[in-house]
Amino acid sequence: MGEGPEQAAEVGEQLALVRAAGRRSAAPRARPRTWRDAERAERLPVARVLVDKGLVHLDRLFDYAVPAAMDAEARPGVRVRVRFGAGQREGRREGGRLINGFIVERREETDFPGVLAPLAQVLSTEPVLTPALLRLCRSVADRYAGALADVVALAVPPRMARAERRPSPEPQDPPAPPDPGGWARYPHGPGFLDALSRGEAPRAVWTALPGPGWADELARALATSLAAGRGALAVLPDGRAAARVDAALTALTGGGAHVLLTADAGREERYRRWLAVSRGAVRCVVGTRAAMFAPVHGLGLAAIWDDGDAAHRDEHAPQPHAREVLVLRAAQERAAVLLGGHGVTVEAAQLVETGWAGPLAAARETVRETAPVIRTVVEDDQRRDEAARYARLPTVAWQALRDGLAHGPVLVQVPRRGYAPRLACDRCRTPARCADCHGPLAAEGALELLGCGWCGRRAPEWHCDACGSPRLRAVVIGARRTAEELGRAFPAVPVRTSGRDHVLDTVPDAPALVVSTPGAEPVPAGPGYAAALLLDGWALLGRPDLRAGEEALRRWLNAAALVRPQPQGGTVVVLAEPTLRPVQSLVRWDPAGHARRELADRASLGFPPVSRMAAVSGPPDAVAGLLGAARLPPDAEVLGPVRLPVPDPGRPRRTGDPPAGEQWDRALVRVPPGQGAALAAALKTARAARLARRESAGARVLIDPSDIG
Repeated sequence: MGEGPEQAAEVGEQLALVRAAGRRSAAPRARPRTWRDAERAERLPVARVLVDKGLVHLDRLFDYAVPAAMDAEARPGVRVRVRFGAGQREGRREGGRLINGFIVERREETDFPGVLAPLAQVLSTEPVLTPALLRLCRSVADRYAGALADVVALAVPPRMARAERRPSPEPQDPPAPPDPGGWARYPHGPGFLDALSRGEAPRAVWTALPGPGWADELARALATSLAAGRGALAVLPDGRAAARVDAALTALTGGGAHVLLTADAGREERYRRWLAVSRGAVRCVVGTRAAMFAPVHGLGLAAIWDDGDAAHRDEHAPQPHAREVLVLRAAQERAAVLLGGHGVTVEAAQLVETGWAGPLAAARETVRETAPVIRTVVEDDQRRDEAARYARLPTVAWQALRDGLAHGPVLVQVPRRGYAPRLACDRCRTPARCADCHGPLAAEGALELLGCGWCGRRAPEWHCDACGSPRLRAVVIGARRTAEELGRAFPAVPVRTSGRDHVLDTVPDAPALVVSTPGAEPVPAGPGYAAALLLDGWALLGRPDLRAGEEALRRWLNAAALVRPQPQGGTVVVLAEPTLRPVQSLVRWDPAGHARRELADRASLGFPPVSRMAAVSGPPDAVAGLLGAARLPPDAEVLGPVRLPVPDPGRPRRTGDPPAGEQWDRALVRVPPGQGAALAAALKTARAARLARRESAGARVLIDPSDIG
């Protein structure tokens, strides 16, 4: 993401930084001598430094002189401090701030016409920015029209001096190659492992069978790459999924063959593990999003699980997606690629359609043996059972719930968290709004006062502005309200909830109601859930988003995959319109077919991923100015701009939102396949030029936006 209006005040200073960085005054005044040409390093006296300034108009390397005293320590890849700013003087602190950076290269000559300033300090002798990692960061920055320093900040974790002083363990010998295990259930599974064991680079889109076996299968693929003497990397959407693969890989290879990189480890421990990978002591990484940049030596396999999960896209500039980073990395390092999940994204389907990757799926007979029975029901069915009416469930869903509880735990997936996150007048159906900020009123519990979802103010004496009625009805039922209703309907059965505030890892294999929001479903012990209810399908399918159907199917598949297979009585009931494509794909358990049809629809409309797209947002004059200045590819098509909704004052600001009270526009720029790099370069060049000339506040540029309505 580019610079926002809050950075406009720094533009004048940045202009001076460009002119003065990496040099000293041409006419120095009398002063104590602290630097002389004779004090430079005799060999390769010039260091090219990437400074920690993530601004597109400063996205280049700066030359500094290497003092002789730092010659041995100032190696490529180490962290340094340099003086960067206007009016700097040799050996003094007049202007020019000390900032961090990385040495990228040592050279004999410089093309800078002035006198180079010296490096101020070598912060660490650890070469953390390796040539391979730098090359990957440069590719990611170019693809997403971002600054190299921003990408490096995502790739290299903050320094922890104590962790650097500790030695890494000795490298282990490659483990023995594992047997295919669960991969034998896939016709091409053993062949994929054989190619890995021979050091080849197969690329596959893996449609995993339902059930808990995917973690062991992914671990076996990683272990096969290790056994071939190459490195391996797996990126998971959250810490719980990473922990499952970590446990499966530990069972296969023992401890010490890999590291787990997640935020739960803490900053120092995580950096210590990262250093073990960077030093080559460990050649296998299992982790969450940030692990996509892990500097694995001799990478042989790059894998990602559930690439449709929004957690795989980084929220920090330039917002790269882990799938695209791993694809870039595999191409650069000639590594195998494995895109796995219970669902299939449109991007993965395109990789198969173009022949870049091959499909890796089980036969239909195997799918039917491992998947639960999927039953559909429309949400306005006549509720004949009195207890079912009380629990807001159709009769079919009620029966599945009751039968499932006789054999084990039952999962209930609710799209919305909270108690009653959306309320309306019971008489005229006017949405209930806060009197101060007009945000939506919500109920946190049956006996709690109404509160605003944006500013948090209470509304104890609410009356409808339209008709004056004080009575409310729930428009959207949240997970807490659902758990409360089901608890009253089944008083003898324990009810457990799992959501953003409290996520359960596992539940025992005993009768219980497990109410969960999507993505927070706990893994059941034993053979799986006896049944699952997927409530309020309209909430997922009705979102004004190009990916609504794909996302709904992905969430349903992930929940249904936790249910026992059909031969063991597993049943899933989905409350959504049965004729819709995602619902039918769930009934047939055909995620690949759904992805192919979605891809064909997008191809006919010219939508991503068939085309490449960029979103330009910001103040209207900034958007218009950037689009006018950019030398877009000849076939580029500009859609818009359109006015973005003004954010309300008490709502928490999300990534990409305009500042409170500001009016922003957004335009979409679309180009045919093969012109994505030219589009990113054109927008980045135009944005850098406008910022350098102080032409209006900066506009944000986001490549491959995920929220196309």
